[in-house]
Amino acid sequence: MTDESFQRAAPRRPFPTGDGHIWEIVIALLCVALVFYSWMKQPGLEMPLLISAGFVVVVLAFKRPSVPCIMFVCFSFLRIHEAFPVLSPLRIPQLLAQLILIVTFWHLVLMRSIRPYWSRELTAFAVFFTFCTASIVTSSGRDTSFLFWSDSFSKVALMTLLIAWCTRKAADFQLAGQTIVLAGIAVSCVAIYNKVHGIGLVEGTRVTIGRDVGSVLGDPNDLALALLFPLSFAGALVVARTNLLNRFYGLVGFGFVVAAIICTQSRGGLLGLATVTAVIGSRYVKNKMLVGIIGVCAMVLLYAVAGISGRSSGGAAEQGIDESSEGRLIAWRTAWNMVKAHPLLGVGLNTFPLNYYFYTPEWDGHEHAVHSTWFGVLAETGFLGFTSFITMIGMLIRLSLRCLSVAQGHGVDPRFSTAALALTSGLAGFCVSGTFLTQGLSWPIYVTLALTVALARALSEPRDPGSEVPVAGPFLPVATGIGERA
Repeated sequence: MTDESFQRAAPRRPFPTGDGHIWEIVIALLCVALVFYSWMKQPGLEMPLLISAGFVVVVLAFKRPSVPCIMFVCFSFLRIHEAFPVLSPLRIPQLLAQLILIVTFWHLVLMRSIRPYWSRELTAFAVFFTFCTASIVTSSGRDTSFLFWSDSFSKVALMTLLIAWCTRKAADFQLAGQTIVLAGIAVSCVAIYNKVHGIGLVEGTRVTIGRDVGSVLGDPNDLALALLFPLSFAGALVVARTNLLNRFYGLVGFGFVVAAIICTQSRGGLLGLATVTAVIGSRYVKNKMLVGIIGVCAMVLLYAVAGISGRSSGGAAEQGIDESSEGRLIAWRTAWNMVKAHPLLGVGLNTFPLNYYFYTPEWDGHEHAVHSTWFGVLAETGFLGFTSFITMIGMLIRLSLRCLSVAQGHGVDPRFSTAALALTSGLAGFCVSGTFLTQGLSWPIYVTLALTVALARALSEPRDPGSEVPVAGPFLPVATGIGERA
């Protein structure tokens, strides 16, 4: 569809509320309630309460399909059910996944209230996904790679599309931001509690969550990177053109998340924190030199407060290049050795630790993570996967900056500008902290991609249903990439 015809396109139909659809909705709700009942075989009084809560979520999901998508991301990315083990038996991520499929089928196929579309950024992601899938065939550990692809990465890919298609209105972006901040506060509270009570600490001082159950958050570096995502939304709420209550909510979330990141004593996490704060601050402080000076001072202060100099690895007691830094350099050389041996598609998804012994220049008796998003993608997907990944990141940076510029314009809903600032700062934080943390094939960057594409789509639509004038005409050629295909 051309830009001109896209501007003339009629607005999407709102969610149907006529009596003709009542029975279909009732039947769908009963089916989902039956699914909830079959999964939640819990004795006692909690059963009716759980079904009641599930029914409320289902009703919201049919009205706003972005609801289950955002909830699924929070549970899968921030691992809420592992931070609060009492939720684990309820299998909430699996239930939400089923609900998403049912709701998406309802809106996409039956009611056609969601119209799928595509963009250049999604094409770049599809190319990268193709190379990742192809790397399974040549992987040195096919079973490991396929298991990771089927259990994790394929779900990430599917949810990337669904989030991009289901997040359509300003209210959806507001809901996403507030929900992500709430999830960040919850996880941060657990991290702070563990730090105070000495639960699951690494090296005696670094906080983790769910380490005893093998959670992703059981690594302090991964925990810090996960918290950067809600940090960006909380910071955007603080400075955005919103009401006082939202600003207070964002300030509370920002404080809790910063405290939790400090407790991890992750240098990559602190760099990401400084980057997120600098990007947000640069939008409101005109003197860039002043922003830089404040940033450097803040980093020194955070370094001292976090107690990194007292870490058993990477602390001040070590001479020269500390053990932590030396380990990263060795891991990066190992990754380079892997891609030299397998230049096209790498050693295969999630097989870096399995191949560590065969390619490391210094074997110390233990397998290690690569501790770099860029080197991790390079080693496991080869030059083809790495090139497509870098291309996707570059296109995403360009799109997010254009969204931020347009969203700051006159007459744009402030909820869009809040989302644009959060996504841009979060992307910057990911790129900086990802240099030292391994998150190339997990949720953060792909949720950012989906929400940014959805935001670009929303900004390119008319201001109101009766208008044919988009929010920003010059933005359309970049956002569409977002050429609509019914």
